[in-house]
Amino acid sequence: MQKITPCLWFDHQAEEAANFYTKIFNNASIKKISRYGTAGFEFHGQPEGSVMTVEFELNGQTFTALNGGPTFKFNEAISFQVFCKTQDEVDYYWNRLSEGGDEQAQQCGWLKDKFGVSWQIVPEVLGELLSNPDSEKSQKTMQAMLQMKKIDITKL
Repeated sequence: MQKITPCLWFDHQAEEAANFYTKIFNNASIKKISRYGTAGFEFHGQPEGSVMTVEFELNGQTFTALNGGPTFKFNEAISFQVFCKTQDEVDYYWNRLSEGGDEQAQQCGWLKDKFGVSWQIVPEVLGELLSNPDSEKSQKTMQAMLQMKKIDITKL
């Protein structure tokens, strides 16, 4: 068991979200689903038998999706980075994760998916280009990136 597992709080879409994410990533699966019972109904208010949590794994990283109700919403303070070797990989993750998401929230490789979760689709070469010891080159990379929604490796 990993020591740290991100828990994603959904209103009622935990299972839908876990299924969405596990269809995008190749090395992914749903591990277990727990359901609400009668205990604690006065606190959670969820119908008996409805999904409480879904444990799922993406590329070796375990996540928990919780149906906790409408109290909390996702925001950009937390995001998940997907590092990509090629433009094809960038395109694949960008297109799949942004499907149904907020197009206004797309900038510099960042996107929000249809559940409001923020993702960064990052070409592996980006860090190297931005930290180039030649300041002029690194600044040109930054300028190019700031003009993009989805990162285009060639234009960097």
